[in-house]
Amino acid sequence: METVDYSFLQALWFVLIAVLWIGFFVLEGFDFGVGMLIRAVGRDNADRRAIMHTIGPMWDGNEVWLITAGGAMFAAFPYWYATLFSGFYLALFLVLVALIIRGVSFEFWGKNDNPRWRAGWEWAMAISSFLAALLFGVAWANILRGVPINGDQNFTGDLFTLLNPYGLLGGVATVLLFISHGSIFLNLRTGGELPERARAISRYASPAAAIVGVAFLVWTVIIVGGGATIAVAIIAGIAAILLGTAAVSMLARRPGLAFGMSVGAIATFFATFFVGLFPAVMPSSTSPAFDLTIANTSSSSMTLTVMTIVTVVMLPIVLGYTAWTYWVFRQRVSPEGFDPNTKNPIDLMRGSGPTEESGPTSATSG
Repeated sequence: METVDYSFLQALWFVLIAVLWIGFFVLEGFDFGVGMLIRAVGRDNADRRAIMHTIGPMWDGNEVWLITAGGAMFAAFPYWYATLFSGFYLALFLVLVALIIRGVSFEFWGKNDNPRWRAGWEWAMAISSFLAALLFGVAWANILRGVPINGDQNFTGDLFTLLNPYGLLGGVATVLLFISHGSIFLNLRTGGELPERARAISRYASPAAAIVGVAFLVWTVIIVGGGATIAVAIIAGIAAILLGTAAVSMLARRPGLAFGMSVGAIATFFATFFVGLFPAVMPSSTSPAFDLTIANTSSSSMTLTVMTIVTVVMLPIVLGYTAWTYWVFRQRVSPEGFDPNTKNPIDLMRGSGPTEESGPTSATSG
């Protein structure tokens, strides 16, 4: 790619969008992992309700990071947004369907005591979480690898263009990372027999995530090439070390350390995408001359300036509220705390549990 002449604000907003996406994958990563593991860790209704309540107060707030990332892309780099969302339309539509089904499953699971009804929504939650995790990994791997884009900044491929070996490996790596992340999270946030079941899954999921993740990162370093190779290799090496440390920490029964390492591993894993891209946002596999960059896809300087001012004012508020939410719902959730005589997750935090009729997200809906 030719040398790109870009401004400070263009680079700043690329970094901020990267932070938003990385924050989404770190926070929603354990949500997806918990969703995929609900039937593997939970044995009965009390187990599965407890599992859902570990993420019930936070999952929809975590998805705000995705909405904000998409909105920031639209406002700061509208041509990137247009090419990405039109070219990846079918894949992103499938992601949207998966996220909708996943959200609905939280609400509908507790509306009927019929075992088949609940099993159906549990499977819906697991499959939709898996599909979303897989497609996000496939999409970002292809963005980094490069896709066919013509001189008019239009994507000229189709859904099957994205299903290449590198893209699929990225999807598998993301799924395994999130399963590992979710199992470590459940080991920290649940009580009774659930932590040991989650740890048993993590004993296999964490090493698998480390192996596949490292293989993907090595391939990424090879693909990136050029001047960014050293930077990508350093970040990929850090991610590999963190992945291995997370796996070893779980084997050593140190879930707190393992979760911290898992957070760092996911953050650095996805950071390699953005470091490898910069200053491009979507490389063209048709010709380097057609690459989309932060310079040829950005909004005006005035728009970026206004966005920066708004961000400086609002970002501390959002981060403060997010931190407060996680602090309020920091206690372990045990199946033994759920009995028919109590009301909702707020009561659980005060020492009692929810009714069978109350959904797992009732704490977030007031």
